[in-house]
Amino acid sequence: MLKRLLLAGAAGALMTAAAQAQTPVKIGVLNDRSGVYADISGEGSVVAARMAVEDFKAAEKGLKVEIVSADHQNKPDVGASLARQWYDRDGVDVILDVPTSSVALAISQVTREKNKAFVNSGAGTADLTGAQCSPNTVHWTYDTVALANGTGGAMVKRGGNTWFFLTADYAFGQALQRDTTAVVTKNGGKVVGSVKTPFPTADFSSFLLQAQGSGAKVIGLANAGGDTINAIKQAAEFGITEGGQAIAGLLVFSSDVHSLTPKVAQGLVLTEPFYWDLNDATRAFSDRFAKTFNGKKPTAVQAGVYGGVIHYLKAVEALKSAKDGGQVIAKMKELPTDDPLFGKGTIRPDGRKIHDMYLFEVKKPGESKDPWDLYKTLATIPGNEAFRPMSEGGCPLVGKS
Repeated sequence: MLKRLLLAGAAGALMTAAAQAQTPVKIGVLNDRSGVYADISGEGSVVAARMAVEDFKAAEKGLKVEIVSADHQNKPDVGASLARQWYDRDGVDVILDVPTSSVALAISQVTREKNKAFVNSGAGTADLTGAQCSPNTVHWTYDTVALANGTGGAMVKRGGNTWFFLTADYAFGQALQRDTTAVVTKNGGKVVGSVKTPFPTADFSSFLLQAQGSGAKVIGLANAGGDTINAIKQAAEFGITEGGQAIAGLLVFSSDVHSLTPKVAQGLVLTEPFYWDLNDATRAFSDRFAKTFNGKKPTAVQAGVYGGVIHYLKAVEALKSAKDGGQVIAKMKELPTDDPLFGKGTIRPDGRKIHDMYLFEVKKPGESKDPWDLYKTLATIPGNEAFRPMSEGGCPLVGKS
C-alpha cells in the first residue's frame, strides 16, 4: 500500500513538473469579423490557427497555447488600442492575420515598441517589408508587388496596355495602384486615369462610368473583399466586359469568386498564393477546414494564418520561450519554412516570406463541377520573381546588396 502511494506521489510530482515546464504561448488573431473583409479572414482565421496548433502537436512539444481573437473594425486606432491591451494587460505574445493595410502598419509599430511578434497574413501593402519594415514583423501570404507582377504583368502581355484604376482610398489601395502602375509602365503600357473610392463603399456606379468613359482596355480594381465583389457585380450590370473592356481584380480571393459565382466572374484573371485545389495536401487540409467551418473552403489569408502559426511555434519550440518577440522573429527567419499549404520557403531579413504565387483564371460555369470548383491555373510564378527584390524595398534593416 505504502509503495503504491509512493509511486502515485512520484507520478503526480512528475506530471506537475511537466506542466510547470510547459512554455506558455498566447496567440491573438486580430482581424475584420464584421465588415468587408470578414469572409476573407474573420472566424475562419481563428479556425485555421486552432488547426495549426493541433497539427503542430504543441502540447506534446511542451507548449501551452491559448488563442484569443478580436475585431479591429478596419480602423487603425481600434487595432492599435487592442494590440496595446493584448500586449500590456492580457499577455499576448504574437498577433496574426490583420487585414487592412493601415491597421497592419499601426500594429507593426506597436509590436516593435513592445518587442512582441507580428505575423501578418491579411494585409497587402509591400511597405511592411519596405520603408516601414520591422525586426518584429513577418509578412507571410502576399503583397501588392506580387499581385502587380502577377495580374498586372499578365494583363499587359494579353494586350491590356491602357489602364484606369478604381482605388480604395487608404494605404492598401494606394500601394496596389502604385505597384501595378510600375509593372504596367515597365511592360510598355500606360495609365490613362484613376479615381479614389471611399472605403468601404457599396455604390461604384459613378466610378465605373468614369472608367468606362476613359476608353481604357483594362479597369484595374485596387480594392478587396466586399468592395471588389460590389464593383465586379456592378460592372457586369453595366455590360462593361461585353463592351470590350477587361476587369482586372488585383486582389481577389476564392471566397469573393464563390460569392460572385463563375457566371458573373468567368474569365477574370487573378493572382493568389494559395488555392484549396492545388494539390493533395491543400485538398486534405481544406476538406478538414470545411468540415469545421460551415462547409467553406479556406481563403489564402486563412491558409497564411495556418502556415504562420506553424512556423511561429517551431521558433518558440527552438527557443523554449515566446517572451522576446524580436528573438522569435529572428529564429523564424533563421529556420527554413515548410508546411503543407505553401511548401518549402524562406523568410528574408526584411521579413518577407517567399513562396510561389499562382496566376488563375475563373472557370466558365460549364467548366465548374461544384460551387467551390472555381479556378484553372494559368501559370506558377516562382517566389523570387513574384516578390520585390530585397535590395529595391528600402527596408532599413538590410543592406543594398
